[in-house]
Amino acid sequence: MKRPLFLALIAFSLFAAQPDPKKAGLDPQQLAKIPARMKEFVDRGELSGAVTLVARHGVLGSLDAVGWQNVEEKKPMRVDTVFQVMSMTKPFTGVGIMMLVEEGRLRITDPVEKHLPEFRGQMVIESRTADTRVLAKPSRPITIFDLMTHTSGMSGGPPEGIKDVLQKMDLPLAQAVAIYSQQPLDFEPGTKWQYSNTGLATLGRIIEAASGQPYEKFLENRIFRPLGMKDSFIFPPQDKLSRVAMVYKFEDGKLQRSGSEILGGDPATFRKGARYSGPEYALCTTAQDLFAFYQMMLNGGAYNGQRLLSRASVDAMTKVHTGNLKAGHNPGTAFGLTWEVVKDSVGLFGLLSQDTFGHGGAFGTHGWIDRAKDLVGVFLIQSARGPANDAKYAFMAMANAAVE
Repeated sequence: MKRPLFLALIAFSLFAAQPDPKKAGLDPQQLAKIPARMKEFVDRGELSGAVTLVARHGVLGSLDAVGWQNVEEKKPMRVDTVFQVMSMTKPFTGVGIMMLVEEGRLRITDPVEKHLPEFRGQMVIESRTADTRVLAKPSRPITIFDLMTHTSGMSGGPPEGIKDVLQKMDLPLAQAVAIYSQQPLDFEPGTKWQYSNTGLATLGRIIEAASGQPYEKFLENRIFRPLGMKDSFIFPPQDKLSRVAMVYKFEDGKLQRSGSEILGGDPATFRKGARYSGPEYALCTTAQDLFAFYQMMLNGGAYNGQRLLSRASVDAMTKVHTGNLKAGHNPGTAFGLTWEVVKDSVGLFGLLSQDTFGHGGAFGTHGWIDRAKDLVGVFLIQSARGPANDAKYAFMAMANAAVE
């Protein structure tokens, strides 16, 4: 069979699949409550719409869409609606790094400056006052490991001068990362945890340097195509624009369309003219495509006959590497290599098993892989501001409760 036809059949089989709760080992009655609950958030005007997916044992258990892809045009949400998943992009960048590690092009312990010479001589802030900063040479250069665990000391976002690059997307990745490289570290590498978008952007630039491909092309050629992820991209193509969801904020008691002030800019302009490939936040994708990527991780690096990673790499990525540092965004979590990992099942993550791993995004999206339950969950909304977490945690609890 010719390869293009083979890949087309993979994609067709994924998208033609119908949910089968019983085969997935999930309670159909419990799953049926999910879209009804999500619709309550839509009916109250707190969310524009949502797409939810639950899979177990590699079988799709539920896939539902409620609400509106575009509120003003009354365009219904669809199960194949395309979402800007923001920081859910980061584990894709991490997988790209591990693929290059397996090819012998990188080591996780490599100093960043080995691959990006502009990082040589980077300084650290030794002390600061309201008006001054004292810089010093760090005890060691930052490493790829530091970037993957958010312990490098690189800043959370772009510096003054290009502060709005994540909105305008008007600089090439190489140029932006060169500017990031000239900023001093906020702390000594490895001593603290600080969620760093500039650090993840730097990982994407390392992928470019090591592979000889633009970041977005690497994702397309090495991850999206092999997994049959036909609706995933950084820069939206013309034939996908009609399925891209608009982004809303809940303000003054009602939903309002977000504009150019948000990450990625005005969603209605579909990143037209964008140049920044955003390894930290720029992925556009669907629930079904995310399922393929997450199932690959759950399977130990392979999906539908395509192996992206060894099991050893998957295990390394999803093991806690931040030790006793206060890390992660949620109670009871820590960080692996670009994945947030449940360290102990407390607080909001009480229904997740220990060692569950996943990642969320700035517009309220979230995905997770629970190895103990053999379960994948995907939650997609487009909420720049508002009570999105209530809907997310409701879905997570309901999905986990459906396990038989």
